[in-house]
Amino acid sequence: MASSVKLLQNLLGYCAEKNKVISRNIANVGTENYKREDLVFKNLFDENVNSFLKTSESKHITSAGSGNQESGFEIVYDNNENALSGINNVSIEREMTELAENTLRFKFASKKVGEYYRSIQNVIKGGGKL
Repeated sequence: MASSVKLLQNLLGYCAEKNKVISRNIANVGTENYKREDLVFKNLFDENVNSFLKTSESKHITSAGSGNQESGFEIVYDNNENALSGINNVSIEREMTELAENTLRFKFASKKVGEYYRSIQNVIKGGGKL
């Protein structure tokens, strides 16, 4: 359970950073020559999921990214030259859609992390089991 909490905490961090990037894009929708930013996972999947895989043969899948201790995501610039807003490549509709998706992800992860810590608190108080 603790490993899934770590994954959820990573997702919360990602959502917080993604929200900042989306906010910058929305704020600059009217800025000439602004390049849309996006936040992408680098090796987060490899770091967290593949680290649980056990291999018994050298031909099996390896966890290539398990040594990376960075945040797991990075900002990239959208080099699309189409002026979606008429001024730059930011589409307000796309940003608002991504903001809504990101908000749902954040709410899900925060709810699950909160449930985990409430169950631990309940155990500590002597009222239940994990």
